[in-house]
Amino acid sequence: MAGDTAREATSPEVKELREENVEPKQLVENSKLSVRKTLEQIGIGKSSFYEWYRKYLEDGIEGLKDRSRSPSKFWNRIPDSERERIIGHALEHPHLSCREVAVRITDETGYFVSESSVYRILKAAGLVVSPVFAVQSAKDRF
Repeated sequence: MAGDTAREATSPEVKELREENVEPKQLVENSKLSVRKTLEQIGIGKSSFYEWYRKYLEDGIEGLKDRSRSPSKFWNRIPDSERERIIGHALEHPHLSCREVAVRITDETGYFVSESSVYRILKAAGLVVSPVFAVQSAKDRF
């Protein structure tokens, strides 16, 4: 429903109605057409209309504002202090691989961090370079 609502809310007819400050309920009530036909004409689904109308009755215009449900923080994000510790450890021991850095941090600090997380953190910091591959084709070799 969220995708459908977002699509319908951006239709040109709805934008035009917002600019004219016409309440959708007034538009539907004053229309000579049925509710279903009127909503079809302005490109709003019936369930969306009644959901918006319910929110409008409860909270007024504030109830119609977009309330994103995306979390502001991820529960499993590695804290910045640990990220800095991983980068610092990798800079102190440049000869170690990501796996070895992860094992050392786990052994020394007791804070478990996976090898893949270490790789992503070091890659984002520009400390992991892609290995140089020599591409050989079969025609060169045989």
